[in-house]
Formats: sequence, C-alpha cells, structure tokens
Amino acid sequence: MSGQRLRDDATNIFNRALEAVDPRQAVRRALELSGSTLTVDGRTYNLEDFDHIVAVGAGKAGGPMSQALEEVLGPRLEAGVVVTKYGHSSPTTVVEILEAAHPVPDQAGVAAAERISALLARVAGERTLVFCLLSGGGSALMVGPAEGISLADKQETTRLLLASGAEIGEINALRKHLSRFKGGGLAGLAAPSTVITLIVSDVVGDRLDVIASGPTVADQSSWADCGRILDTYDLWDRVPAPVARRMRRGLAGEIPDTPKPGWPGLKRVQNHLVATNRQALGAAAAEAQRQGYSPLILSSTIEGETAEVARVHVALAREVLATGHPQAAPCCLISGGETTVTLGESYGQGGRNMEFALAAAPGLAGMAGVLIFSAGTDGTDGPTDAAGALADGDTMARAAEMGLDPAAALAGHDAYPFFQKLGDLVITGPTRTNVMDVRLVLVAEAAATPA
Repeated sequence: MSGQRLRDDATNIFNRALEAVDPRQAVRRALELSGSTLTVDGRTYNLEDFDHIVAVGAGKAGGPMSQALEEVLGPRLEAGVVVTKYGHSSPTTVVEILEAAHPVPDQAGVAAAERISALLARVAGERTLVFCLLSGGGSALMVGPAEGISLADKQETTRLLLASGAEIGEINALRKHLSRFKGGGLAGLAAPSTVITLIVSDVVGDRLDVIASGPTVADQSSWADCGRILDTYDLWDRVPAPVARRMRRGLAGEIPDTPKPGWPGLKRVQNHLVATNRQALGAAAAEAQRQGYSPLILSSTIEGETAEVARVHVALAREVLATGHPQAAPCCLISGGETTVTLGESYGQGGRNMEFALAAAPGLAGMAGVLIFSAGTDGTDGPTDAAGALADGDTMARAAEMGLDPAAALAGHDAYPFFQKLGDLVITGPTRTNVMDVRLVLVAEAAATPA
C-alpha cells in the first residue's frame, strides 16, 4: 500500500471521527421537543412552566451548539450570551456569540463573563430555564476573576500552569479557586432557575467538574489540592503574589471553598454529556473497518508525557508487524485522550499532537507500510493553525534530505516548522468541536518485518 494511500485513509478516518462529534447534531440528538414537553436524557420539562428561557455558555463549540438550540426551541428561546474562541463564531439569530482568547484569557473573556452575569441577574428566578452550553476551552473563555485577583494575575498563572506539564484537571483546580464562575459558580449566579447544561467533553474520563472547570457542577477539588499542585510544580514563588496570597488564605480557612456535593444551589441543575472522545473513536473504528483495516481502540483515556506515549504507539506498530498482536495487519490502532508537554524556559512553535508525530518519527524510520497520525479534534494544536501532524517510515529520510534536525526540533519543542517544511501538518481549520485528541496507527500488510 502506498504512503499516499495511508495518508488519505488516515485523513478520512479522522474526518469521520469529527463528524460523529459535530456539536450541532449532538445537541439536536440530546433534545426531544414534543409540543411543550422537552425531554433531556430521560428527564422531562414542561416549557409552559417557564416565563424566561435563555442560553449562556462558553467553549470552542459554542457557535454550533447555540445554532442547534435555536433550531430546537424556536421562538421559545428569549435571549442568550455564549463566548467562543476567536475565529470560531457561527451565525445565530437569538444567541449573541462573543469571541475571546484561548488558552490564555484576555479582556474580551472578562467582558463576555460580565455579559453572561448581567443576563442571569436580569432573568434568574423560579420560573426561568437556563441552558448552559459548555465545551472545551470554556475555562479560558469565560473569565470572572475572584476578589483580589486581576486578569493579569490569571493570565500569568495560566501561562505557568500550561508550561509546567500539569494535567488539565490540576490546571482547572487552580482556575476554579481563582474564579467567580467556575467550580459551580455559574450555577450560583443562575439560582434559583432550572439549569440544563449540555456538555461537549474535552477531558479524560469525561469528569464534569473538570470540563470548562465545571461552572454548574459541584467541585471535587479543594484548597488543599491547589496547595499540593503548587508544591508539585514548584510554583508558589512564581505565581503572582495575589494568587499565592489567596491560596494561603484558602488553606488557612479564611476563604470558603468552592461549592461541594449537596450544595443547595445545584439542586435544580441537570448536566448532560452530548459528545465525547469515545464517540469519536468509535466512528473512527467504523470508518477504518469500512476501508479494510481491522480496528482496535486502545483507550480514550491516555495521558502522560507526549513523547513517551508516542514511543509506546511505535512499539505497538512494531509488535503488529512482528507477531500480529494486538491486531493483525492491515489494522488501525486508535487512541484518544490528552497528553502533556513539559516546556523549559525556551521553546519553539508546536503542540502536543505535532510533538507526538515528531517523537514517533525516529522509531518509524525505514518501517514500510506504517503511518502515525495525531490531531486535535478542535483543529488547533497549541498556539498554531495546525490540528496536528503525521509521520511514517520515510519521515526521517526526507528530513535529512532537507537538512532538518528532528532531534533538535523535539528538544526545542519546535515541531510546527519541522512538519511545515515536510508538508506533513494536519490542517483542518476551526472544527468548532473539541473532544480531545485522536491518534491513529495504520499498519498495512508488510513484505518483511523491520529489523
């Protein structure tokens, strides 16, 4: 099988995965409206019981989620404010779509959060129904700094956490304790309204309290967790002074913790997952099989240092060629989740998916009929316009011919220009969804086992 055929097949498999988690269709599937009766995950609501029906939310999928809500509810939807990433907006009629920065928040995110707060302050009540539309990126996009914390404090803390190698759950634990909206805070602003939260998950294990930092969910993290995270990544003396001061006050019991299970403000909240990484992987497996590959989903919950995880995937490809395990060729090994890249003081341009392909390339050198593809379902890998990259047995030889140094690129976390020069970036543009990453290992029938 030609290298181009493998590339085309991988692209098609990834595209089917994206289609399966299209947020517009996911919201439409989640909501069943018959007359004035709305059913969401087995729970029914009589829309005649509400004087106001509004929408709020944050995340990269906010535009198409808002479109779907308008399509289902029609004129019953009174108003809405949803914030998404720059360039990810979608045309809507009732819901106002605002844009802000991601992953480091900006003033537009603060302004959007204030608009959401003002809408809830105007309509919140016993006869109000609030739809909360959440998806990946919501933590950075809806920004309401806690008392004594500035936007600059949150920006610097976010940068430090992103570069530290901390997992998303750890990053969001800090975010929740520095915010008025996260960690159940938005539910508090909406109370005593009825709240239906529709969620596109970008978190390993689909933890509701971590997705978008859980604005309508009881927080499982605590001040003690925040202290441990700052200890683990040696950040106490590096975060802004107001952040460290707030953390110490929280640890001392001077500031109440975030809402916990049983908090009355969450009594009238229903949280419902509408799209997940598992759904994307399932669709990828079905498409791989349609194309003649025997699919095997390894896991949707893979975490860890990107380069190490990449080498494990290469080892699996070698095992397929040598023994036919864990799946006989032609096969497609599929994994999901979200790995991390620990950055040093200086680094280049890239993201975890491009780094995954770059770390895999040396192990693939000379290996015929094998391709590794890694891409983010949101279409953005790190602060770049690429979703990810691909590597095969020819990557190292082609790089050498072009005078590229893959070892230096990997050490400097500078994968983007490396793959850009090779023409092996995965470019999708904004997909307006986000269910973490999809990684594919395609192994075709090989003439001989590599040494």
